[in-house]
Amino acid sequence: MAGRGVGCLWKRHVVEQLKQRDRVQCQAFEEIIHQYNRLLERSDLQVVFSERLQTDKYEHQNRHDLSPGVDGGRSDSLQQEMAQMRIRHQEELTELHKKRGELAQNVIELNNQIQQKDKEIQSNEAKMLEYQQQISRLEGECRELRNSLADLERANQTLRDEYDALQITFSALEEKLRKTTEDNQELVTRWMAEKAQEANRLNAENEKDTRRRQAKLQKELADAAKEPLPIDQDDDIEVLTEDAGKATGETSPSRQPSRTPSKRVSQPPPPPPPPGGLLDSITNIFGRRRSVNSFSSSPEAAEAQSACADVRVPSTALHIFDAHDGEVNAVRFSPGSRLLATGGMDRRVKLWEVVSGRCEAKGALTGSNAGITSIEFDSAGTYLLAASNDFASRIWTVDDFRLRHTLTGHSGKVLSARFLLDNTRIVSGSYDRTLKLWDLRSKVCMKTVFAGSSCNDIVCTEQCVMSGHFDKKVRFWDIRAESIVHELELLGRVTSLDLNHDRTDLLTCSRDDLVKIIDLRSNAVRQTFNAQGFKCGSDFTRVTFSPDGSYVAAGSADGVLYIWNVLTGKLDKTLDKGHSSAINSVSWSPSGAYVASVEKGSKAVLWSDM
Repeated sequence: MAGRGVGCLWKRHVVEQLKQRDRVQCQAFEEIIHQYNRLLERSDLQVVFSERLQTDKYEHQNRHDLSPGVDGGRSDSLQQEMAQMRIRHQEELTELHKKRGELAQNVIELNNQIQQKDKEIQSNEAKMLEYQQQISRLEGECRELRNSLADLERANQTLRDEYDALQITFSALEEKLRKTTEDNQELVTRWMAEKAQEANRLNAENEKDTRRRQAKLQKELADAAKEPLPIDQDDDIEVLTEDAGKATGETSPSRQPSRTPSKRVSQPPPPPPPPGGLLDSITNIFGRRRSVNSFSSSPEAAEAQSACADVRVPSTALHIFDAHDGEVNAVRFSPGSRLLATGGMDRRVKLWEVVSGRCEAKGALTGSNAGITSIEFDSAGTYLLAASNDFASRIWTVDDFRLRHTLTGHSGKVLSARFLLDNTRIVSGSYDRTLKLWDLRSKVCMKTVFAGSSCNDIVCTEQCVMSGHFDKKVRFWDIRAESIVHELELLGRVTSLDLNHDRTDLLTCSRDDLVKIIDLRSNAVRQTFNAQGFKCGSDFTRVTFSPDGSYVAAGSADGVLYIWNVLTGKLDKTLDKGHSSAINSVSWSPSGAYVASVEKGSKAVLWSDM
């Protein structure tokens, strides 16, 4: 109703404006019309007057004809007067006709103007009708918008109520999560304390058992030393003295002296060696045996120590084979270069024996629940460590393929895991932005360090861990202090780290398609390698040093293997006949004879110069 009243006022206002305009315009022409009417009246009067004059003229002529002599003079004067009047009337009539024409022209122009105004009025009326229709349409849209606004306000209120309810639920869940986290932390602390107590009990029992065996052995040796033993010249008996004991301590303790049956001789037996010296020698032997790491007795270690790193730059693909069912992420040679390990998205680590330039399948290590991301042998080649996408790291024995340890605790994919130099501790880096230090003897996580960014790769020295991260930084950690000693920022996300043989240079690869060598003595970039066409294929592309540190090998996204010479800094070789997809990882054998590479497809390639 209010809208209809406003519309009526609007129309009334327009009508009043039109009437006012008509009044203003008519006032301008009223005088002209009035004058025109007066002229018409005067013209009619002139016509009547002219007719009367004509009548009078005829009457005078008739009278003149009837009395020509008497009225002759009077008639002439009257005729002259009539002639003047006629001339004057003719002039007035001409003037009136002229004014009549002008007025007729003005009337025509005014009619034209009136017609034009009528057209304008019609146009304005049409526009007014159109505007009225638009107003009606807009009023309808306005009503619809008001209805929509009301609906939106109701919906907004409903959403606010739901948001408030969700906020209350979220606060309750957050409080529950906090309590759960505290309970979990308390349980973890108790569990670690119990593990530590168990480890202390086990160490105490081992120490008691060791002391008991030592005491028993010393007693037996003392009793044996007191008994005189006759010696014949022909008997092949090895007598252990202090000097011999020291010499023997440098050899393997598993070696046993051979004996032959003793013979009695007539000469008196030589005096026995001093018991103290013999005991010290034997104790020294067993002490050395206990101090040697348990992994050092492996033939793989002996082979690794005796291997000569005669590095040969590969030029030929000796063997191309299907390594896994799906993408192959990691590859690593054993310390003796006899075995090759590959890890893939099929959740397996496969072992291959390198024989005469070919890789023959030896076995598979199973137990992982997701794809393998990195592989590492211990220094003796006895154990194999693998990180996987199921948030865990696992250790197998190479000889019997048995799963020995499963290290869980990360909350994201474990992207890299490495043995420390003592082979009794492990460092793992994860997508959850933490590094963890594990003790294999107690099988517990000793330390957890928050790195601030996803850790893509790790390398270790004796007391320092170097990690490459998604935030383009290489971080150097002190294991003892759990703190960052130094950090170096590169131009791209760090995908790979590797150390040379002397552990003085750090090799890095990053997503800016650059391979760099960092001098660990100055903590600065010493060399940068790049090449036309080389492109880092993923965030986990692994590169490697040669065993002597004189070459660098890296795989590209186009399946080409690039090898640079460190001494000259130039590209030495490009090997493009082997892979059909991006190369994920490269490993150079410790003997220097082979290079292995794996790809995003299922293939692995063994390279050499033979």
